[in-house]
Amino acid sequence: MRKIEHIGIAVNSLDISNGVFEKLFGAPAYKTEEVASEGVKTSFFMNGPNKIELLEATNPESPIAKFLEKKGEGIHHIAFDVEDIVSEIARLKGEGFVVLNETPKKGADNKLVAFLHPKSTNGVLIELCQEIV
Repeated sequence: MRKIEHIGIAVNSLDISNGVFEKLFGAPAYKTEEVASEGVKTSFFMNGPNKIELLEATNPESPIAKFLEKKGEGIHHIAFDVEDIVSEIARLKGEGFVVLNETPKKGADNKLVAFLHPKSTNGVLIELCQEIV
């Protein structure tokens, strides 16, 4: 893992939350996109070298909808940039971490992604991200 790629925050409304974060950072989201396969719409903000991803559910069965129902708005995950996601999944699995999706899938912001179960990472959902080139 080379660096924190972004911090994901689950929100009830991107429209409302985008306004909050625009005021907070003094700049608008640089990107908004929908990942239909995950039932989520996202906005990305930069703050210096740091990236924040806001996530809004687009259907009631999506992981974000279930998170919001159970825990409410707040930090959903921490994502780490990796050079080779397939090798990193194998390494972490070998270390005993529970991988939620052993085959990387296309995520937001031009990334391949995989997740580690929070039960194996002290209650924090960890996302692995590799830039698609």
